[in-house]
Amino acid sequence: MIRRLGRVIAALALAVATTVTGVTLTASVAHADGCYTWGRTLSQGMSGEDVRQLQIRVAGYPGYGAVLTIDGAYGPATRSAVIRFQQAYGLGADGVAGPQTFNRLYALQDDDCTPVNFSYAELNNCNSTWSGGAVAASTARANALVSMWKLQALRHALGDVPIGISSSFRSYACNSAVGGASNSRHLYGDAVDLVGSPSLCRLAQQARNHGFGQILGPGYPDHNDHTHVAAVGGWSAPTCGI
Repeated sequence: MIRRLGRVIAALALAVATTVTGVTLTASVAHADGCYTWGRTLSQGMSGEDVRQLQIRVAGYPGYGAVLTIDGAYGPATRSAVIRFQQAYGLGADGVAGPQTFNRLYALQDDDCTPVNFSYAELNNCNSTWSGGAVAASTARANALVSMWKLQALRHALGDVPIGISSSFRSYACNSAVGGASNSRHLYGDAVDLVGSPSLCRLAQQARNHGFGQILGPGYPDHNDHTHVAAVGGWSAPTCGI
């Protein structure tokens, strides 16, 4: 808790302005934590790794039924996602990612770039290497990171209530052991099975707004005890009206 408070305090330094001979100078971006630091204000038309890092963190704000492409190009969809993120946290919603937006992101992330309420360990109870699935281990781990940021957005929209996870990344061996589908998105690291409260239907319904291309829940075969979300694959949760 103390470490996180220290990061928040450091992040607030980004917004400090210094007045010199009547001219107000905005402080340059400081290193806020051990994860990633943005060094410039980002807006539509820009591109680069810093844009891609931003896209990962706002991937849960693409709008109803949409999925944000994480390609390092700050296009209209990224701008819209940034606006929704800003609105969700009571920031000035102009679609420009500057110190206030970055401050909020710094406060939301841990030093390994995962959002504060989710971890790599939660998304992989199969093995410690992320290997053995349908994609390279590094890709599966990267996919899981994007899923975590989507889940963070879902969690916040639901009132910052805890969300339980029963399964996520699986190797082929782990997938076979639990009777998973041969083409399961769990093999790619971008699928997560949600359990607990709020209700499974509430999770499935709200997930439609947070960048999940696949939502399977109550009423879909073998999904009455969890809500499954993933990057791609379509929606079906008949009991929930989806």
